[in-house]
Amino acid sequence: MAKYGINALVIGERIKQELKKQGKTSVWLAEQLGCHRTNIYKVYERATIDTGLLFHISKLLSFDFFKLYSELLTHPQERG
Repeated sequence: MAKYGINALVIGERIKQELKKQGKTSVWLAEQLGCHRTNIYKVYERATIDTGLLFHISKLLSFDFFKLYSELLTHPQERG
């Protein structure tokens, strides 16, 4: 992802961290998204993600994951 300048942000890892912080499980997230938990494990490994999926996860966790990308635009030196 370095070609996009966002190599410092692995969105899947941030989703995993927020899920754990809220005390929710991968199984819970999979049920909410209507998929199998193995798909959630694949999401955790992603450096990028479909915006529709990210929006849905943001709503489920009441956490603005898009803000993480915005912060890279406004404060790139703090993330890289």
